[in-house]
Amino acid sequence: MNQKLTLKKRIIFTGIVILLIWGHLAWDYFHGGVPTHRILHREDLPGISNWWGGIVLPLFTWFLLYLIQKRMNENDKSNINSNLIHFEYRFLGAFLFGILLSFFFTIGSDIPGYMMIAIIPLSFFIPLYRPEYLLGFVLGMTYTFGAILPMGIGIMLTVICIISYKFIRYGIMYIVSKFR
Repeated sequence: MNQKLTLKKRIIFTGIVILLIWGHLAWDYFHGGVPTHRILHREDLPGISNWWGGIVLPLFTWFLLYLIQKRMNENDKSNINSNLIHFEYRFLGAFLFGILLSFFFTIGSDIPGYMMIAIIPLSFFIPLYRPEYLLGFVLGMTYTFGAILPMGIGIMLTVICIISYKFIRYGIMYIVSKFR
């Protein structure tokens, strides 16, 4: 069975994200206030309130789900298997990566730095720039860091992964093919 990402599923998933982010904001509001996260974790730099996540995260989710649906439709036209389960596995992998990264950051470990660096060589082999990876990464980190900072970090990582996978990888493959 070739399941698709329908409009109804996009609405339901975005609705769940809306409920979760606004539930989290309400919890924060009634239990000490909604936190503001400082850029680079420095007090002298401006802060970003988690309130922005209540507006931006649902829009971001909707947009990324649209990109996923668009790619699934393009894969159908080119007869590539675009079963929804493949997208779900990628999303869940990135979601768990974001949760682990957040956990290790909150306990003060050095592991998050190594995890972020490990993405670069991994992106030579896996197209980590796809929207399902970005969505999973952002949602996995939202509880700890709010929505805006993970979006910024995720977008920067996505750009690095695009450069790594599309340009550096193909350049290396081209050079290797010339020596064969």
